[in-house]
Amino acid sequence: MRVGVIGHKGYDELPDMLRMLFHAGPPLGVDLHFEPALHNLAQVGYRLDDLSGIDALITLGGDGTLLRGARLLAGRQIPILGINLGRLGFLTTCGSENAEEALRLLATGDYVAEARMTLAARAVDGRGATRQEWLALNDFVLHKGGFARVVRLSVAINGEPIGVYAADGVIISTPTGSTAYSLSAGGPVVVPTVDSIILTPISAHMLAVRPLVIPPDAEIVVETIQNPEELIVTVDGQVGTNLASGEKLVVHRAPNAVLIVRFPGTSFFERLRAKLGWGGLPERVEPRQC
Repeated sequence: MRVGVIGHKGYDELPDMLRMLFHAGPPLGVDLHFEPALHNLAQVGYRLDDLSGIDALITLGGDGTLLRGARLLAGRQIPILGINLGRLGFLTTCGSENAEEALRLLATGDYVAEARMTLAARAVDGRGATRQEWLALNDFVLHKGGFARVVRLSVAINGEPIGVYAADGVIISTPTGSTAYSLSAGGPVVVPTVDSIILTPISAHMLAVRPLVIPPDAEIVVETIQNPEELIVTVDGQVGTNLASGEKLVVHRAPNAVLIVRFPGTSFFERLRAKLGWGGLPERVEPRQC
């Protein structure tokens, strides 16, 4: 089994995880292929220069590292095992304390590859030409830069105009991304296996504009209108470009899903409770009587 490994070098636990993987992998029949930065750090295993030949991908870090791994796979149907070395780790599969057992379950196939819908987007210039394209597991965000002013965005779904947003921007997310930036902006929580697209305004300057949940086969076109400066397109909070006035962001469902490793006995609602405090305040504990 050829397993690729990518990671974030900012975590103190990373060297320990690399050593654990190197010692635990071979007895399980796992050949580890480390991305160049990690290979230089580990000085063991194989160097990962091409992701097309691997059977699974391990990400060492937080949700951002898993999102980077999903982008690197570029639609390949390869399961991702995310090992959380950070604080939240909502998308990741397990924490570092369970990493060795997770590697064993991955090697024996005792897991579920949960398919997560992804989105594709392209930036279209004033002549109608596509100048850049991306894939996202979480979301695309079109937002203003550092100026404290409202921007105007024309939004259409399947060719039908639905209105002009006066807001700080707009988030177009997958169900997986519904618990990310969209949630912070007041969007709904959507179970990741319920395919849909969520359109969430950011600090809308009007009472009538609210988040929308639309069918997964819809195409969303957002156009900037008479904004004095370029807006910013952010992909999964990590990469992007500028969008000038009169240009468009076109978003639709991508053809391939991302496969995230989940183990028996875990659930989305359990993660909501443990990671995001879902369900409100804990039950009140009455003070002990003296």
